Amino acid sequence: MEKDDLTHFNEEKRAKMVDVTSKSETKRRAIARATIHMNEETLARIHAGKMAKGDVLAVAQVAGIMAAKKTSELIPMCHPIMTTKADISFEDDGETALTITSEVVTVGKTGVEMEALTAVTIAALTIYDMCKAMDKGMQIEKTYLVEKTGGKSGTFKAEA
Repeated sequence: MEKDDLTHFNEEKRAKMVDVTSKSETKRRAIARATIHMNEETLARIHAGKMAKGDVLAVAQVAGIMAAKKTSELIPMCHPIMTTKADISFEDDGETALTITSEVVTVGKTGVEMEALTAVTIAALTIYDMCKAMDKGMQIEKTYLVEKTGGKSGTFKAEA
């Protein structure tokens, strides 16, 4: 792709929001994932509901959903979209890793990859915030787009 082919720059070579006016509305779906590593005791206390700030996973789930809906307020060139579905789920390895998965869906002119990625990131940060008094060494890593469907570019699936 030549520099002149980049769609996010105006004639003055400054950033702009891409015009999606003429694009067709299609169902678009994205799944993203992030992992947060912590001490075994921290994960055990999360599951036992013994963290001082409350139900960590319930709060992180709501935070992730809220983040998906507010993505365009955080990322300057991201279009505001009508989110028709946002869900967050958690899975752990029973030891130190908690994996967060988001699914975001819309019917619109632009995709929801950024919304799905923002959702898992904010959910992970919420977990960190709620558990940091006990475990400041938690590490958030491997945040990535798992899959996206819909739109002109079609389907994307991350390599295993």
